[in-house]
Amino acid sequence: MTATRIPPRTAADASAPAITATGLRKSYGDKRVLDGIDLEVPQGTIFSLLGPNGAGKTTAVKILSTLISADGGDLRVGGHDLATDPQAVRDAIGVTGQFSAVDGLITGEENLLLMADLHHLSHREGRRATAGLLERFDLTDAAKKPVSTYSGGMKRRLDLAMTLVGDPRIIFLDEPTTGL
Repeated sequence: MTATRIPPRTAADASAPAITATGLRKSYGDKRVLDGIDLEVPQGTIFSLLGPNGAGKTTAVKILSTLISADGGDLRVGGHDLATDPQAVRDAIGVTGQFSAVDGLITGEENLLLMADLHHLSHREGRRATAGLLERFDLTDAAKKPVSTYSGGMKRRLDLAMTLVGDPRIIFLDEPTTGL
C-alpha cells in the first residue's frame, strides 16, 4: 500500500475534514491491529467505526484522540497533525471511553466543574456550562450528591456531560451506550 502525504491545513480551513487518516498502522508486539487504515470524516457528520470485538476500533479511537501513538500513517484531527501538534488536537476534541472516567468521591457538579477548570473556563463560564449540562443530562436533582451514589446509567450520563464541558468541535465516543 502506498500512502500519500496529507497537505497541511489550518483549523480555520472550513473545507478541511474533521478527521483524516492515511495509512494508519498499529501493532502490539507481533500482532498487527491496524494495517494501513485510510479514512476521511467530513466536518459536521456522524461517523461510526463498526466491527467485531478485537477489530481495532478502540485502538483507532485512542490513537486519534492522542491517548496512544500510531506506528505509522499521516493523521489529522480538527485540521491539526497528531504527530506535530497533539495539544491542538486535544484542545479540539472531547473523549468518552468504554469505561466511566468520573470521580466517585466528589459530586456530579464537582466533576463537571473540575472539567471546566481543566478546560481553562472562567469561574462564571464553568458554572454556566455545568448548570446547562446537568439539566441537559437530567442530573440536576443528583448534582450535589457523591457520584458513588449514582446508578450506572447516571454515571454514564455524567461521563458524557463531562466530555462536552469544553464545547469540543469533535467528539470521540467509544461504546457510548455502555451502562445506559
